[in-house]
Parts: sequence; C-alpha cells; structure tokens
Amino acid sequence: MTMTRRTVLASSAALTAGFHVLGLAHAAIPSWRKLHDSLVTLDTHLDAPINFARPGFDMMQRHSYGTSLSQVDYPRMVEGGLRGGFFAIYTPQGPNDDAGFRAARDAALLRAAEIREMVARNWRFFELAFNAADAARIAASGKRVVFQSIENSWPLGTDVTLLQSFHKLGVRMVGPVHFTNNQLADSATDPKGKTWNGLSPLGKDFVAEANRLGMILDASHASDDVFDQMLALSRSPIICSHSSCRAVHDHPRNLDDARIKKLADAGGTIQINSLSAYLVPTPANPELDKAQEEEFMRLRGLAAMSPAQATATVADVARRLIALRQSYHVPRATFDDYMKHLRHALDLVGPEHVGIGCDWDGGGGVTGMEDCASDWKITEALAKAGYTESALRAIWGGNVLRVLAKAESLAEPQATAYKPQPSGGE
Repeated sequence: MTMTRRTVLASSAALTAGFHVLGLAHAAIPSWRKLHDSLVTLDTHLDAPINFARPGFDMMQRHSYGTSLSQVDYPRMVEGGLRGGFFAIYTPQGPNDDAGFRAARDAALLRAAEIREMVARNWRFFELAFNAADAARIAASGKRVVFQSIENSWPLGTDVTLLQSFHKLGVRMVGPVHFTNNQLADSATDPKGKTWNGLSPLGKDFVAEANRLGMILDASHASDDVFDQMLALSRSPIICSHSSCRAVHDHPRNLDDARIKKLADAGGTIQINSLSAYLVPTPANPELDKAQEEEFMRLRGLAAMSPAQATATVADVARRLIALRQSYHVPRATFDDYMKHLRHALDLVGPEHVGIGCDWDGGGGVTGMEDCASDWKITEALAKAGYTESALRAIWGGNVLRVLAKAESLAEPQATAYKPQPSGGE
C-alpha cells in the first residue's frame, strides 16, 4: 500500500466518522456536502500554530475546545472539509525598543520553525505551500495545505528587509499590526488612539518590501487610516484576512461598506471572522477581562511541563474560562449572526471578493460553529441560499489564491528566485 493510498484511506475514514457524528449514513451524503468536499477550502487565518509546541498536543489527534482550547487538528479539518489555509506566525505586541524587537524576532522565527516541524512530523497528511499553484496540487494529493502568514509584523523591528528571511521560510501574507500600535502602523483598537495617523514612514517601506517579494498585505487589525494608505500604496490587491462588517456590528475591527467596496474595486477580498465580539454587541467587562487574563497567565509555563501536566493544566484553564464566561453572562454570537456578516459582504461586493477567515484558535467560534469541524455548515447555508459551485469555489479559496497569484506576478523576479523545496518524507 502506497503512502498516498494510506492518506486517502485515512481521510475517508475520518470523513465517514464525521458523517456518523452528523447522523448521516455514508450512502446518504447530501449533494452540498459532496460539493463542499470537492472544493479547495482555505481559511485565511488559522492560529493553530500556538499549539504546535505545546507538550502533549498532537495535530493528528481529535481535540475539543472545552478540554484543550483547540479548534484545529487533522481529524476536525477532515470532518469539516477544511483543506487548509494560512497558518499564522503570531507575536503578541510588546515594547517597541531594541530588546523587544530582538525577542519578537526570535519568537517569530521559532514559531515558523514549529510550523515546519509539524508538517515534517506529519508529512503524509500536510504539506507546505509556497505559491498559489501549490494549493490545488496539494489538495489533489489528499494532504492539507499549509500556507504561512504573519499576524503583527512587530518582529521585523526597524529592518523591513527581514521580510526576505520570512519569505524564504514560506510566509506569503503579512499584516503590519495587532491590538496596539507598533513601529509600522496604527491599530484599529489601541486605547491610546493614533500614533502615526496610519502607516509610519517605516510602515510605508514595509508595504513596498511586501510588494517586492510578492507577499499579500493584510489589513486586518489595522486602523482605517492604515487600510486607506495600504490600499493606495500597494501595487497588488490587499486582503482583510479575518474581518467582518461594520454595517452589521459597529466595531472598529470591522470594515465599513465604503471600504469593503474600495477593497473589492482594487481586486482584494474580505474574509469573514467568527470572533463573537466582532459579530454582536458585547459590553466591556474589566472584571471578567482581569479574571480571564489570570487564567491565560497559567498557560505561559506550559513549555516547562511534562505532557501530562500541560494537558491537565490546559483542560483546567479551559473549564474555568468557560465557567467564567457563563457566570458573567457574556453574549455569544450564533451561526446565524456569522452568516449575517457573510451575506452582507456577499450582497455588497459579490462572491468574487469575499471569503472565510474564521480566526480558529485565535478567539473565533460561535454557537453552532465551534471549531473547524463545522466549516461545512457555511457551504450548506450558502448552497441552500442558491450560491453556485463557481461562487463557492471563489469564496472558499479561489479569491485568496487569485490575490496571491497577482502578488506573485508583480514581484521582482530576483526577489522570488529562491525556490523552496516541498516538504516530504522518504
């Protein structure tokens, strides 16, 4: 039996198990599900790499959020029909000084190594993707597609040419900023307000360097000013990899209709986020925030624990976080709320400029769509609403691949001369 055959059998077994969970006999798989499984379904913002180095975490085992704080693993990707996506190299924002920049750079490079190590360990089931054309080839082989992205480019410090190193590692999408302002740009959510009135001078160099390398520029988390300036400066279409619609819920992390239209007019795409607070009104609760931060602090020592200790600690933190949110009666969006944002964007600019960026493992998840095992629900809802196969192919991966292909075509040839070798085993 060949490795490819074993991969196909493993995928089929997991898929069949998924239908048993749904209460469907294998012979009664609905047509929309068959269509879903024929698509190259890509989520443009997966924070799963935060778990890859966790002691005791195995990407090939099925987990649950309630016991592991995890929303992405191979069995659930198969069950949900998720072919892959952009796995984020995320670095929480810290001080904008030399020591902070060095620590952030090292943390980001380590996270990139952890992504590659996960793929190398599980090479029969995952493969790194380096260009737009790789996605269809990898999906056809039965493997899951692993693009890489950077969320928060603080690790670049004051030298944006460090993007070249990340490009060689396979990073193909970069966002300048996260929750607070940094040396490159203003955030949409910094409580201090504006620092640069958009991009800093270094941030404008960042845009040019990403264009030169053929990387997609990601405006999620950026302020409206940054969005406007990136759109104006970039030679290539930009993306919002995990953002929703301000017209449906007025939150600074969401895009207003005028900007969604400008994004589409420039060839870009908005990928709809499933983080509840961005979908429905959620009152501020400093007391709850403090209690949750205390629980998250307990996770910072996981690397020094044994697998058993780490697993037990995460399970306890997960239980306590869920109990806290219930005790404070935190409003939680539903799947219907998520679809309101998705349908609004689709009605506004059409399926050629809208996609999926659920923010799994980064805060995403709504009642009725808790993890990537439920991704099929999006296709079911859209198919039943009359969206065609071509529209679904665009929404679920075609749009981001088009944007990536355009970025590649506009890159300087010498910048992309390096050709990474596909990951693989014997």
